[in-house]
Amino acid sequence: MAPHRPLCRLLALLALAVQLLGGSARLAGPTYVSEYYSQAPQKLSLYHWYGNARLFVFRVPENTVEMRWILQTSKGKGAQCQNINITAHFRAGAPPVINPLRTKFGTNTVALPSFNITIPLLTRDPTTVFLNISNPIQGDWFVAAHLPEDDGKIEVKGFSAKCSYIFQPQMFVQRLLNVPVLQPNASLRMSVSFLHLVTHMRIFIPENTVQLVIQLTNCVVNNHVVEACPVNLLIGSNSLPNSYLKVVNCSESVNCKKTLDSPPWLKWLLVTVENSNAAWSVSFNIAAQLAVCTPTASGYLPTLLKNLTLLSKDVTMNKEEMLAASMKTNNTEATPGQRSCFRTQPVLREALDIASVRFYVLNGPEVAVTSDYPIILLLNLNTGRDSGGTIILNLRLNKTSPLTENATVFACLSAGSPVMAMDANSINCGEALSLGYLLKMNTSLLSTYLHVPYPETGRWYLSLQILCPNDKGSDDCGKETARVGVSTELSPCIGDCGVYGECRLLRAHGYLYAACVCKAGWSGWSCTDDTHALSYQKQLLATLLLTLSNLVFIPAIVVAVHRYYFVEAAVYLFTMVFSTFYHACDQPGVAVMCIMEYDTLQYCDFLGSVLSVWVTVLCMARLKSQLKYVLFILGSLLIAMSMQLDRRGLWNLLGPCLFAIIVMLAAWVSQCVKRHHCYPPTWKRWVFFLLPGIGSAVIAIAVYAFLETKENYYYTHSIWHILVAGSVVFLLPPGKQHLRLWFWPRKFTCGYQICSNIKEDLYVVC
Repeated sequence: MAPHRPLCRLLALLALAVQLLGGSARLAGPTYVSEYYSQAPQKLSLYHWYGNARLFVFRVPENTVEMRWILQTSKGKGAQCQNINITAHFRAGAPPVINPLRTKFGTNTVALPSFNITIPLLTRDPTTVFLNISNPIQGDWFVAAHLPEDDGKIEVKGFSAKCSYIFQPQMFVQRLLNVPVLQPNASLRMSVSFLHLVTHMRIFIPENTVQLVIQLTNCVVNNHVVEACPVNLLIGSNSLPNSYLKVVNCSESVNCKKTLDSPPWLKWLLVTVENSNAAWSVSFNIAAQLAVCTPTASGYLPTLLKNLTLLSKDVTMNKEEMLAASMKTNNTEATPGQRSCFRTQPVLREALDIASVRFYVLNGPEVAVTSDYPIILLLNLNTGRDSGGTIILNLRLNKTSPLTENATVFACLSAGSPVMAMDANSINCGEALSLGYLLKMNTSLLSTYLHVPYPETGRWYLSLQILCPNDKGSDDCGKETARVGVSTELSPCIGDCGVYGECRLLRAHGYLYAACVCKAGWSGWSCTDDTHALSYQKQLLATLLLTLSNLVFIPAIVVAVHRYYFVEAAVYLFTMVFSTFYHACDQPGVAVMCIMEYDTLQYCDFLGSVLSVWVTVLCMARLKSQLKYVLFILGSLLIAMSMQLDRRGLWNLLGPCLFAIIVMLAAWVSQCVKRHHCYPPTWKRWVFFLLPGIGSAVIAIAVYAFLETKENYYYTHSIWHILVAGSVVFLLPPGKQHLRLWFWPRKFTCGYQICSNIKEDLYVVC
């Protein structure tokens, strides 16, 4: 029997474990499934506006109880790669609202600080950071990563090597299979022990629920009945940046109970019980009670449909669809024990475009608000495509409303569930598991508005009620009524980013969202922060400098015409005209004038700049006319093609310049061999023309490549215009000044024939 002793001991231990877990406990315990999600690494950028942040979208599956973020970062190997900090922002339900530049948000724009972590890159080795979250909320989670603030330096593409900073987020989750369901008004026997320290349940919250009560009773610890249960009760899920997880320490009270007002409607709510002592085996009964209110009818449905007026001509709905839309919010029937404590107002949703939705109040746009109970409006933003915009809510109190001086209309916009009981003396609103935004109106303040950027995906509710705050803490108003005009929409950007901003649509892994890019020194989420804004005088000065500096090409055109370089003069004229109007259209402020499309002006400006360099250097080579014009045409075609491919590429400028310089040097060497002395032949040509022209061109390149920033662009780029145009005046070679124009010999035939001489560069006439 000796060989069987280990088996006997194992069976005895298993029997003891079963006894400790209690009769209702199962030996198998919960079943967990691990899942791993990853997205492709992205190269990060310095931060100037929201588009510089790389956005990643992950989907957290249902019944997830543990989540771990794995953030992998790395940088390049070059000497240009410096130590730097990477900032990662997290948010559940919508993209994080970030403000790395610490700018001011617009009036009545709510922006909760995002949860973020900073990852320092101090070595060349990859860095990995972990972030653990228990009981995460299911649905979409967003991660936005970026580098520190942009220094504003304008870098020529391909001129200097850039360091690559790489960021890759990964998500590891553990989700629970076969989660026990906690039914209302029914008790469930559960247990925790040293084998399973945590147990999870879930309960479904139906619509119109105003209160949830969860209570633990009949607690047994190691087969001994106790009054205070040594466990922690957790209700809800963790969410970033704000966590609405409610925790109750049951060991501190004999009555372990938690009451939640207005829990999130039409959602599964996670309930977790944790063992506070791993050495104990605890079993208990857990029960939940729900209090439901029946909404009061909003009116006779045919009347609502008869008075419905749609502002958009694109809305087409038949009568049955309208009936379904208006009846949806009033389908709760009264049952014994239920009471009416709010009234619903049907709302029609009209999807206009990406992150653009308009809400119409049936039988509106004004809503009758009373002091008896709140009126609730449903704003449905649960399509998964609405969180990339901004909720714009406008409320206006009708002047004819018979409000008393002490009466105030309170409005609360909340996600998940409406706010049923508002406090007249409170400065905010919200419920246990949701956050609300409070607005007030009275006879002194007839209108108000609210902007909520990147709203969480889900059902949003607007609660309206009249309250009368007073010094005694009472809010009883008696019978007060008022009519409030409600205008609600989801817009990609607030006010289309104003005069000094542009609303841009961004995409991340198929997810679309919008953000503002500001100009003329303006900043902020909707380009309303004028701390560093350029005044109109500075904007006008910048426009004049960048446009009038192109007039320096006039001397170059005159010199080219005087020396009979008509093709070169035409190129300089083309460059001057399009550079002038391009910079007049490229201005960030209001001092702007565009004679044609911006992209066309930019293309012509870049093309003219490169062609000017191309024809000038080839002209200096003093090639034969046939060869020179062939190179002019061939080079123009190739340059036009390369500009279409990448007009900001470095080699689009360097390639033609280097090739033309090589041709010029080859031609000069050939002249030196033929003449047996240096070419150009005179020292005056070198000292008074070539060296000043080359020096002006070198300084212009240095200013363009190294000194330009976004702040000094308007005068450094003007200096570039002046230096480049001035260098052309010095570098153009002497023309064939002793030859008359081509039409003169035809008009004045004297019997002579025009000839050319190889010594014309020495100003000798044959």
